[in-house]
Amino acid sequence: MGDKDLVAQQQARDAVEAASFAFGSVARFSQAKIDEICDAMSRVALAQSARLGEMAAEETGFGKAEDKREKNRFAAEDVWSYFRGLKTVGVVKESESVVEIASPRGVVAAIIPSTNPTSTAIFKIIIAIKSRNAIVLSPHPSAAGCIGETARIMREEAVKLGLPGDAIICLTDSTIEGTEALMTHKKTAVILATGGTGLVRAAYSSGKPAFGVGPGNVPAFIERSANVQKAVADILTGTCFDNGTICASEQSVVVDAPVANQVREQFRMQGGHFLNSTEADAVAKVLLTPQRTLNAAIVGKSAAFIANLAGVTIPEGTRCLLAECGGVGRDYPWSIEKLSPTLGFFVVDGVENGANRCQEILHFGGMGHTAGMHTQDRAAAIRYGEQMPAARVIINSPTTHGAIGFTTDLAPSMTLGCGSWGGNVTSDNISPHHLMDIKRVAFETKPINRPSAGGGPSLIAAGAEPKAPPTPRPRREDIAALVDRFLKQKLNETPEPPKPAPQQEVKTIVHEVTPENAVQKPVPIKTVDFVSEDDVRRAINSGEKIYISKKTILTPSARDLGEEKEIFATV
Repeated sequence: MGDKDLVAQQQARDAVEAASFAFGSVARFSQAKIDEICDAMSRVALAQSARLGEMAAEETGFGKAEDKREKNRFAAEDVWSYFRGLKTVGVVKESESVVEIASPRGVVAAIIPSTNPTSTAIFKIIIAIKSRNAIVLSPHPSAAGCIGETARIMREEAVKLGLPGDAIICLTDSTIEGTEALMTHKKTAVILATGGTGLVRAAYSSGKPAFGVGPGNVPAFIERSANVQKAVADILTGTCFDNGTICASEQSVVVDAPVANQVREQFRMQGGHFLNSTEADAVAKVLLTPQRTLNAAIVGKSAAFIANLAGVTIPEGTRCLLAECGGVGRDYPWSIEKLSPTLGFFVVDGVENGANRCQEILHFGGMGHTAGMHTQDRAAAIRYGEQMPAARVIINSPTTHGAIGFTTDLAPSMTLGCGSWGGNVTSDNISPHHLMDIKRVAFETKPINRPSAGGGPSLIAAGAEPKAPPTPRPRREDIAALVDRFLKQKLNETPEPPKPAPQQEVKTIVHEVTPENAVQKPVPIKTVDFVSEDDVRRAINSGEKIYISKKTILTPSARDLGEEKEIFATV
């Protein structure tokens, strides 16, 4: 290990220690103070969005300065506007039985990529401070300057309002070893990892809670009912925005056969250029490295740059390169995630085949991230969404903008979880919600123990002895019928008396059959073991008493109703 790595590791350790100390103060801030600080950081980031966009484009060589300015604006303005009213201090939700209390997590380790450096830094700083955490940023080495400047201007504005300076720290010596030291430090509470697959895996294997983001190999399906002109315009807008550096940008277009010719014509009219097979093979060679992985030299570059690198001549004004693609996988370079204005082009017949092809593309690379569809059939869109292994299925909109919440009602975010499909802990758009723990104060609503008549606890709910079903009370008319049958049987044993006239027919009444001189034995009073509210209501309706003892179990509702109506008799 070189001296630079050792320096980076020590800097990371020192940063976490300092941020942890600052967190002790931030965690005690009121909601008003937190929101005041975030307001100020949002304003300064918005004011500097163009300058930071230019810095990012110049330093990394990726994308377009004007599009990076818009991403910075989105992170500073739209994200903050959406979450400004979110409660992150004290009681955040309350009902009669459950009270929810927000608790910050501590030090957030934020890994910042080179593709979206300043906008991701703005986003992560705002959501970390909004949820009362401290944050340490580990910038990609090729974007360390613009990320550091973003953190500096936001920190300086926040410090003016009382935020401890060490609550926002950006590492200056950024190496893989330094980043690992940051993620595994004992005082690091949670990791926000945006970057390559290897880095995300390292975050999940650090032993810390981590929100990682997988790759997005986004397919967009144009179904036959779609508005073709708008669908093509949306796809070009998405894949060309910042030269395709957002992971949610379209990487392949899948077209329903009946509208394939219309789609091709619209692409040509709107700046897309279809390569012939020879040209497509030449470009494919620069899309991949000899190891058949994405060539970083073409990431975030324009269509003209990529064509020139491949030695292919294209019309002036070409926005996007397209190539017919015969399959999906390692042998089909146009089917990979290219992070540039390049699209693989597939033709299928029908919704089922289109969905199957899009699913195949996601399985090859991009599981859990995003898929798109253009259709006027809502039911077909929902069926498509049910099949896609993607956390975000964007309908009739650029996937780039729809997935981050720019053109949809999804939570605005620059960090998009891919769920279990992508090996991520969440499928959400990451937000301040993910940087808080929620404590719940729960009041009893289903009692287990209640004082009995003897003063001790009485088990009345979960765990209580099983009660026998109540014996149904016989009806008076049933008793009369039983006595009639008994007397008829006895009378058959002696000469049958004259049958009375119909008007003199004898009716048996239960209390009239007792022999005149019989000795009346006292009837023992039987107490019940269990009384429910239904038992009490039956007693009320029949005008009877319910005999209970100290061992009788009464439900709360039965006790209240029975005592009110004076139904109980204690033995």
